[in-house]
Amino acid sequence: MTRKRMLRGAVAAAAAVASVLLLGAAATPAPVPDDPADPVRAAEYWLDGAGIREAWQTTRGEGVTIAVIDTGIGKVPGTFDGAVVGGTDVSGSGTPDGRTPLGAVDGDHGSWVASLAAGRGAADGKGMIGVAPEADLLSISVGFGAAAAVPFTEQIAKAMRWAVDNGADIINLSFTTNTLDWDRSWDEAFLYAFEHDVVVVVAAGNRGSGTSIIGAPATIPGVLTVGGVDQTGTASVEASTQGITIGIAAPSEGLIGVSADGTVVSWRGTSGAAPIVSGIAALVRSAHPDLSAANVINRIIKTAIPVEGASQVPDPLYGYGLVDAQAAVTADVPTVDKNPMGDLAEWIRLYRKAETVPQPEPTVTPVAVPPLPDADAPSEPGSPLLPSADSLLYGTLPLIAVTVPGILVALGVTAAARRIRSARARTPNP
Repeated sequence: MTRKRMLRGAVAAAAAVASVLLLGAAATPAPVPDDPADPVRAAEYWLDGAGIREAWQTTRGEGVTIAVIDTGIGKVPGTFDGAVVGGTDVSGSGTPDGRTPLGAVDGDHGSWVASLAAGRGAADGKGMIGVAPEADLLSISVGFGAAAAVPFTEQIAKAMRWAVDNGADIINLSFTTNTLDWDRSWDEAFLYAFEHDVVVVVAAGNRGSGTSIIGAPATIPGVLTVGGVDQTGTASVEASTQGITIGIAAPSEGLIGVSADGTVVSWRGTSGAAPIVSGIAALVRSAHPDLSAANVINRIIKTAIPVEGASQVPDPLYGYGLVDAQAAVTADVPTVDKNPMGDLAEWIRLYRKAETVPQPEPTVTPVAVPPLPDADAPSEPGSPLLPSADSLLYGTLPLIAVTVPGILVALGVTAAARRIRSARARTPNP
């Protein structure tokens, strides 16, 4: 358990004791102001569909910090007043507080994500409210494409470490790279988050925007990857990508979000499903401050609503099922020792090439070899015209042995031929 987790658990326990002493029983949080006639609040169908309003009877995320690594959380009065407690820019193009929206097209994306996760509700019950309206936010602005002066992989590695070092309990990543693999620098960055007991929630990606397969960081072992469903709980075709790394499904269609200028807009995609789950993770961490990140994830997936017709568990469309905030917060779930979404450290050990370790020099006892005999002394140089002993032995004598018999045979044949011709010459013709 981290020092921060221990401190938060002690504070929660002290608050519970104080409630018992003052009221004779644990106090129930006051109802969240809701104006049923407000069209914005009414549009947030996931508050009831995912059991979030029921979970608010236990907690609203107090004491938990969600880091939003995105295009920056705008300075929207009301929605983020008191919510954003810190920030930074890792793109080289934003402002030091991470609050300046980056990108001509996606500049509002970070504000939409943050408003879903932990937007503050108005006192009169109107306007948008986030899943964990009492959780704190960290705004870490990153740039995509031309909006960044720093390579994207470097931005994310730096952002992950900054989030951990600045108190994040949950990190939300609502983007994809469209590739299964990831840069090696992310190994250590994500491992750093896991080693510091941080829940990392990642969007699966959207087919409608060209993502045909789940890509990193949704493929990194240990992250909670979120797939998307429509208002009926059916897997979304356009607003979600399917894949075996999906852990949980949440609404990704018919969403709303608050832009950096305060405008409420409609949008869709797993970029919105992820912060809904991040908000629910904040509710779980607030209600159970002693739980590790692995057990927070485990509670979310083990209390998911099973989907009828799902081919397997986890299912490539729904993961373990539809997210249920109320059950995740209140159900009795046995604890686990390992992250059910995988072990990044073990993956690195198995699939990354280990650093070359210098091998020790072998220690071999030298063998004594007796000295060779002295070489023969060189012979006196002689005239090249005179034969030497070696030339006589290996050249002249063998040549004589072969040549002399040959000459004798040739002479014998010649003499015999002469005799035959002489005999023919003396014989008269008939």
